[in-house]
Amino acid sequence: MKPEIIDIHPHIISTDTERYPIAPQHGHRSNWSAKRPVTFEQLSAEMDEAGVAKAAIVHSSTTYGHNNAYVADCVAQQPGRFTGVYSFDLLAADALKTFDYWLAHGMGGIRLFTGGATHQGDGSWLVNPATFPVWERCAEIGMTMAVQTTPAGLSMVAELAQRFPGVSIVLDHCARPVIEDGPPYEACAALFALSAFDNVYMKITPRTFDLAQAAPGGAEPFFARLVEVFGADHLAFGSNYPASAGPLKTLVDQGHACFAGLSDEARRWIWGGTALRLYPMLAESTPQRISAAAR
Repeated sequence: MKPEIIDIHPHIISTDTERYPIAPQHGHRSNWSAKRPVTFEQLSAEMDEAGVAKAAIVHSSTTYGHNNAYVADCVAQQPGRFTGVYSFDLLAADALKTFDYWLAHGMGGIRLFTGGATHQGDGSWLVNPATFPVWERCAEIGMTMAVQTTPAGLSMVAELAQRFPGVSIVLDHCARPVIEDGPPYEACAALFALSAFDNVYMKITPRTFDLAQAAPGGAEPFFARLVEVFGADHLAFGSNYPASAGPLKTLVDQGHACFAGLSDEARRWIWGGTALRLYPMLAESTPQRISAAAR
């Protein structure tokens, strides 16, 4: 029996620029969102084709800044199949008010950038005490924080994981691991050290697939090592589609190839089980049936 697939990292871009104006964070729009945008309707159709049951749609800050309205409006159409992972300014004086607003509009998680986006900075704001009230609110209600960072930001992730043990932290793209040296991946020591925190999770995306497939030994030993270090129940699939060029089914098939050496139980967690831990609202109802062609 094939595992249920839940995608915790697709993006959507509207064709209606009047209702959803382009206003990227820091003024730098991502190339993918301009060159190969995918609407909510297109994503839904591709999910059916790829056999993806549900998704936590990640708001595109490099298209819309802190205006999460497009994802919010789309999640509202099918709340059983979708939730939203939103972005807003945690340093703003009214951050908690903004939190409550988006919480009432489909927010199932929050996404933070410290590196790897169109605008690069040192990311030190991530551990600014001014952000801590939002983290405390997340701990109170069980909301997941997704953090996009590079290996340079792992010490901050460790600090936050220790300070807020009640908040699940999932690292986009496995924090872009350095694995060119191949097994035993000595350059990943700081990344693997995060396994000491039970609230830290890894998001495996096509960026991770590509790195692993290009590394000495290929994908099999790297993903086996991730399972060994973190446990499959702390690993989750995210397509990064369409930032990672699709179609979505191609990205899912790449994942099947990369995970081929793992046990059925490990694959069950990575494809969907861990996602339900991070975004439990997706377990609350059954989505529409997947098309027969995709089964």
